[in-house]
Amino acid sequence: MKKSYKLKDLDCANCAGKMQAAIEKIEGVKAVSVNFLMQKMTLEADDARFEEIMEQTVRACKKIEPDCEIVR
Repeated sequence: MKKSYKLKDLDCANCAGKMQAAIEKIEGVKAVSVNFLMQKMTLEADDARFEEIMEQTVRACKKIEPDCEIVR
């Protein structure tokens, strides 16, 4: 499954890169792109575990950029 999400309050390109690197390490993630300029994240992951992967993604992002919100 592939979905795109709007990111709210992503402050810097460096943080976007760190978020992308952290999400890539989550088991079940096939591909991820975090675009600072567009304030957008595209995530492709296993269909059966997508919600679980999304929860891990949110936690990983909050560790790097506590103010950033993934709008679902």
